[in-house]
Amino acid sequence: MWKKKSKTSFSDDGVKKKSNRDIWFTGIFFSVLFVAMMGFYAHFVIVEGQDMINSSYNSRQKVLTAKNRRGTIYSANMEALAETITMDDGKEYRNYPYEDLFAHVVGFSTKGKTGIEAQANSYLIQSNISLSDQIDNEIAGVKNPGDNVYTSLRIDLQKIAGKSLGVSKGAVIVSNVKTGEILAMVSKPDFNPCTIAEDWDEYLEDEDSTVLLNRATQGIYPPGSTFKIITSLAYLRQNSGNYENYSYNCKGSFIYGDSKITCYHGTVHDQVNMIKSFAKSCNCSFANMGLSIDRTIYQETIECLGFNQSLPVDFNYSRSKLKVDDSVTGEDMIQISFGQGSVQMTPLHLHLITNAIANGGTPMKPQLLTKVETAEGELVKEFKKQPYKEFMTEQEAATLRMLMTEVVQQGTAKKLKGLEYTAAGKTGSAEYNMVKEDSHAWFTGFAPAEDPEISVTIIVESIGSGGDYAVPIAKRLFDAWFEVN
Repeated sequence: MWKKKSKTSFSDDGVKKKSNRDIWFTGIFFSVLFVAMMGFYAHFVIVEGQDMINSSYNSRQKVLTAKNRRGTIYSANMEALAETITMDDGKEYRNYPYEDLFAHVVGFSTKGKTGIEAQANSYLIQSNISLSDQIDNEIAGVKNPGDNVYTSLRIDLQKIAGKSLGVSKGAVIVSNVKTGEILAMVSKPDFNPCTIAEDWDEYLEDEDSTVLLNRATQGIYPPGSTFKIITSLAYLRQNSGNYENYSYNCKGSFIYGDSKITCYHGTVHDQVNMIKSFAKSCNCSFANMGLSIDRTIYQETIECLGFNQSLPVDFNYSRSKLKVDDSVTGEDMIQISFGQGSVQMTPLHLHLITNAIANGGTPMKPQLLTKVETAEGELVKEFKKQPYKEFMTEQEAATLRMLMTEVVQQGTAKKLKGLEYTAAGKTGSAEYNMVKEDSHAWFTGFAPAEDPEISVTIIVESIGSGGDYAVPIAKRLFDAWFEVN
């Protein structure tokens, strides 16, 4: 018999559709939530996991070091910079074949950890050899070989930098402009990491000792005339990139209020434009220039370049410090304009800015580690080369590169002129006390000037002018690079 459909059947069908839709949306929601959780977990394992293992509060370190023998740190030339040697009685000691040469950059793993030993600690104490080999080692009662870390450090360049500094205090950083890889990093005075345990108490007792300080990354200095790079950039930004109309008549001294500054050794530069002011490193011209720059523009420029901020590195460093606001007087601004007064900067930071100029406005992130491999040679991790943020436009970088080239061609870095390669840079002589004869020698630059490959930043403390003492070190490093490359 035919029966009339109940109206409620439509309602039931609607309820079912609504119920199915709710189930579908719920399923989608939890699927997305699951994917997000897996993504967070993967990020934690890959990015945060190593930091967690490296934490001094993580007891897992003790477990890993009990099971695994600390891995080896290698140079770019595949030579060991730090290795663990096991004695006949089973005791281990950390050996540094080059002793003090890589003291600060490689660091030590006794009495705490510094340098690459700290940066790569989580990789060095883990072992990713095959599970079967790990089982065999456990049965045999021997430790697993830890993973090995490979760096970008070149022994030849490190030797030249270390020998060039000699007994002087100071620092040298050398980089590959196009990749950001650090090729050499030297800080003096140095120490022997092989005997750090024996020498530890002596270092602690000497309150004035700074031997453990990595001056390349943690040393804070007045940058002197190398800072004219930053003042020039601020001037370019205020004047829409136009520098051709700038002119100043240098009489060897500049007076503002109660302040008087002079050019180096009282040199009179006469009529100078922007190019000659930079090339001859005319303090008076830059004092005049600094006073003409709007404080807001100057502050925005230094912030854009990373002052008072974190830098894109995975090792210990100090922040460069400078503030330019309404509280800064005209007398203060004069000093700031050529890198004196309240300007405090690390060689690492100046080096990063130099790399930005050499690389078209955007520096590559500084990098020491290139890859991690197991003791069997299997790849565990490869560190990608990555650009950092834009410090300046390509046009601004091109103008600064031209100015730095003229420093070599007609200015204070003439010792780099007439070589088989072209070079560009900026010298500096930074006063650090009331005695004007006492100054740190600076140089920062790159080569070839037209298509930069290698960059260097050098400071030699308490020795004199950058042109006399820092530029020759740069030449030795550039020579070595182009002989091989």
